[in-house]
Amino acid sequence: MKRRNMFSRIILLTMALALVAAACGDAEVVTETVIVEVPGDTVVVEVEVPAEGELVTIVARCKSAPPVEDGRCNNLLKGVVAANAQLEADGDPRRVEVQTIQDNADWGDYRVEFELASDAGQAPDIIVSGHEDIGTWATSGIITDVTDLLGNYPEFDDIIPSLWASTELNGQRWGVPQDAEARPLYYRMDLLLELGWTQDEVDSLPARLASGEYTWEDMFDTAEEAVAAGIVDAGNGWWHRPSNGPDFLYYYFAVGGELLDPSGALIYDTAAAQQVYELVGDAVARDILVSTRLDGDWSSWNPAVANGDVLFWFGGSWQWADWAVNYVLEGGEETLFATTGFGPIPALAAGTNTPISLTHPLLYMVSSATEHTDLALLVIAKATTKELNTEYAVASGHLAILTTQADYEPYTSAVFLSQVGSILEFTTFLPNSPFYSAWSEGYYLGITAVESGELDAAAAVDVVVAQLENELGENVIIK
Repeated sequence: MKRRNMFSRIILLTMALALVAAACGDAEVVTETVIVEVPGDTVVVEVEVPAEGELVTIVARCKSAPPVEDGRCNNLLKGVVAANAQLEADGDPRRVEVQTIQDNADWGDYRVEFELASDAGQAPDIIVSGHEDIGTWATSGIITDVTDLLGNYPEFDDIIPSLWASTELNGQRWGVPQDAEARPLYYRMDLLLELGWTQDEVDSLPARLASGEYTWEDMFDTAEEAVAAGIVDAGNGWWHRPSNGPDFLYYYFAVGGELLDPSGALIYDTAAAQQVYELVGDAVARDILVSTRLDGDWSSWNPAVANGDVLFWFGGSWQWADWAVNYVLEGGEETLFATTGFGPIPALAAGTNTPISLTHPLLYMVSSATEHTDLALLVIAKATTKELNTEYAVASGHLAILTTQADYEPYTSAVFLSQVGSILEFTTFLPNSPFYSAWSEGYYLGITAVESGELDAAAAVDVVVAQLENELGENVIIK
């Protein structure tokens, strides 16, 4: 393969030839010792390749936040032993090794890198990315339809059935779930107590969020009270993420917006979008959200929410592990449990009046450029076990993807995961549409315009409509 200049892992190969006596004579076996250095671990794999066989290198590309998410690619490395044992048992003369490219590149750069590598014939065999990339990558032909191959790997039968929906486009499956998550409302319990809430009121908030008793409107009212009382600084009553991302879609769903037409076109519901824009504009006007919050600066956002500068914020379940390891000043997860609560995104009484969340599974997808689709899927299958996925889930704050994790003690004993998992009752997905990226950018343009004070909500809708009609034409329905 001609990709070795791309590898960020140190791969050392030592080869020794040995003659092994066999009943029918001497047969040559090549023993390859593959030493793979990964952060905090060294995986040593001895691979015996029959003389008539070959050692196939599978390259995997993973985006991960170190160290908590490194299991994305590392689990593929750990699956090599089982993959080769399976090949031997099947009488297949091939053997496999995995080489990984894993870092925390910006999502936009990461996607473009894969697309350019695919165009240049340099794509990795396996790419880990968000399920919504199926819309673009499947239609452009750079990932493989694995629908008819999945049944060859019994490990995939254990995947939670509902997660397969995230892999589908036009009735075909284009990947294998790698992780899942929920997107909760987080809040500082200590600040609510300081505001005058009773302990019972604080303790009962998750249940009141789930029942719809405590609404989005109530949250904004509480945030305004906290700012007025000096409990938090102006603009720190409620925060969303500081850049575009899947989270903003559940705002649209919360107000009752329609998204996907049966024809495959996306819908831009102008009344729903205007209500979303009015919502964020109201937060700025009431001084509970700073007008510059969409500054893209995660380096200031994470420590602020992790250490008590903000009362309410929307985030992801995976961020809990990141905060505990990388941002909490003292005490790690113990401090988070003592100070920070979570529940579903509250119901918007002026919208659907139903609590909501969103899950955004990442998938292992196989490049259409690979010459070894079956081996890529075999390695993925051997990484899709309750042991390896639970190790990753607990470290990274992600949720189970396998049915057998439901009663697997290492998973059930992880307190945060066992509690946050119930939020999936209220979950939604992004659409696997090739047009979603353009739709999302247009919709988000309206959010930034209103939040920054550049436009009012109605004017923002007009700007977004013009952009979507220009970029998507008949692939968007303006309602």
